Amino acid sequence: MPTLLTPEQLAELRAVDSPTVANAIESFKVRDDTQGFLGMDVRCHTPEFGVMVGYAVTATANSMAPARARDRRGLMKLFDAVAAAPRPSVLVVKEVGPTPTHSCFLGDVIATITKRLGTVGIVTDGGVRDLEGVKPLGYHVFAAGCVVAHGTFNIEAVGIPVEISGTTVKPGDLIHGDASGVTTIPLEIADKLYAECLKVRERESALRDFATSRDFTLDALRQRLLGK
Repeated sequence: MPTLLTPEQLAELRAVDSPTVANAIESFKVRDDTQGFLGMDVRCHTPEFGVMVGYAVTATANSMAPARARDRRGLMKLFDAVAAAPRPSVLVVKEVGPTPTHSCFLGDVIATITKRLGTVGIVTDGGVRDLEGVKPLGYHVFAAGCVVAHGTFNIEAVGIPVEISGTTVKPGDLIHGDASGVTTIPLEIADKLYAECLKVRERESALRDFATSRDFTLDALRQRLLGK
């Protein structure tokens, strides 16, 4: 298993926006450029908090099975997993109930508990609620949307690979997210990623400067991009 990042390395990644991280990952050719990031169906609801970085604690939840009593044993198992996970952690919860548009796993109570246990945010293809109570915690929220009720939510499985927005997330995967969305970071390149992010920034800055300079022409742009 790859070595966990140091607090300093995690801080470096928090200083970089997620699109730059996604661009830098492409340089390592460890996965196809169409994979590893979430789509528009999972939105950032806390853009004011900037960048979220943490290790995934995964679970599946069923919030909408009718006429079913809630069983807190699964929830306690999730809390145990959060407590045992590397910090900072990120909840990654797959909704598996029959009506995901009405689902809800996280509100201000669960956010408060998991924050105390080392979690910095949640990524889910289901719903959340109590945003006005969650935001004062500085808790990042990436979800399909918001609803008012939690239904009959139960945690069905903990610590398994889950698919969120077409991307498979495994326990311990490194998650990076901001207002633009969420990407996973392959652990085998994580310790080299910040240096590559700086190179991406430098290349993009040079191109922006060129586009606003007196030297800009379509022919000059063609030369920069195509070499001819």
